[in-house]
Amino acid sequence: MIIEEIQEQLLQNQDQKYRDFQSNLTPTVQQQTMIGVRTPQLRKMAKKLIQREDADLFLQDLPHTYFEENQLHGMMISEIKDFKRCIQYVSAFLPYIDNWATCDQMIPKVFKQHRQEIIPYIEQWMHSNHTYTVRFAIKLCMEHFLGENFDLCYPEMIASVHTDEYYINMMAAWYFATALAKQYDAILPFLTEYRLAPFVHNKTIQKAIESYRITDEQKEYLRSLRIRKEKK
Repeated sequence: MIIEEIQEQLLQNQDQKYRDFQSNLTPTVQQQTMIGVRTPQLRKMAKKLIQREDADLFLQDLPHTYFEENQLHGMMISEIKDFKRCIQYVSAFLPYIDNWATCDQMIPKVFKQHRQEIIPYIEQWMHSNHTYTVRFAIKLCMEHFLGENFDLCYPEMIASVHTDEYYINMMAAWYFATALAKQYDAILPFLTEYRLAPFVHNKTIQKAIESYRITDEQKEYLRSLRIRKEKK
């Protein structure tokens, strides 16, 4: 069966040093569930496996045993060309994601041709109680709605998310920093009016200052907006 074949192939490509390195980067994942397979190898596997007639057997076999199976799962979903099938598998998989790496590796290519159709899902996922479902929703806003499809409703939606979850707040900061680079004038009021949580506010400024897409003049002004201590 495909599930046993995948596990065997993963174990054959094990790199224990890489496993230890990856474990340090993903503290929410138990090390004993990590095999240690490098990302390029997983992507190579995903592109072949999704073409198999029995691929659905693996995609429906949740929860998985290994971290790499989750990584592979997200990468396989990213290769699905039919939107309805893709969104179905994304929705089914999101509740099982337990780390930032798997969340961020899932980048469905077909979404580029169906941006308007993913908006209701983004709105739904943004209100989830599951950390990585919210993180994924914010990531989609960053990937698909900062260019010609930009609308203030997206940053407003993200700014309305109030949480102490580190991995949500870090993605929110990443979003706003990227948004500053692409939609500076529209996004700046979120900082000047202190509409973001202090952690997200300061992290946004930090990430923006590190960006080559932000001018030196803009960086200097952003530095002046840092919150020195939490506003009450």
